[in-house]
Amino acid sequence: AMGDTFGRQARDHIARVKVEGVIANDRDMLALIADLKKKPRVKAVILDISSPGGTTVGGEAWYEAVRQLAAEKPVAASVGTLAASAGYMIASAADHIVARRSSIVGSIGVFFEYGEVSGLMDKIGVEIDAVKSSPLKAEPSPFHPASEEAKAMIGRIVDDSYDWFVRLVAERRKFDLAKARALADGSIYKGAQGLANGLV
Repeated sequence: AMGDTFGRQARDHIARVKVEGVIANDRDMLALIADLKKKPRVKAVILDISSPGGTTVGGEAWYEAVRQLAAEKPVAASVGTLAASAGYMIASAADHIVARRSSIVGSIGVFFEYGEVSGLMDKIGVEIDAVKSSPLKAEPSPFHPASEEAKAMIGRIVDDSYDWFVRLVAERRKFDLAKARALADGSIYKGAQGLANGLV
């Protein structure tokens, strides 16, 4: 309370929010973003990003929170070591993105990873049985190779999420879809390359 009355926050200021590590649906951080929107002394916000990415849901939640904040106050993203994948998704929600020459940006894309340990199970002599309501329930399973149907199911999810991510980047960076897709092959770019390509 004393800080709000007599400290730095009692004056008009720019808030800096650190976005670090793996991106998740972090309720505390999302609540902080929502709170900054209501504080009249906060005149603008800098997102200080150093993240390799994270979950699609986490990236989406952050993106929406930042866009809501940006509707009320200027928001800039400052890329530290990297803003990749969901980290770049968050950066793209800002009004302006800056990066160091050696920062890493990009990795625009989506992946779904799963383990397959049937060979190990065979070696140690363990067999897994299951009774399922339908063939695609709980697929892909780590206990047997994925069926083509299971791969197709996961592929549809990945493709839909990827298309959404590409369109989001195209809209925020003012690219046509062809350019956005060309940059969204999963590649990472140094900050200088990102500047040349319009990603920062």
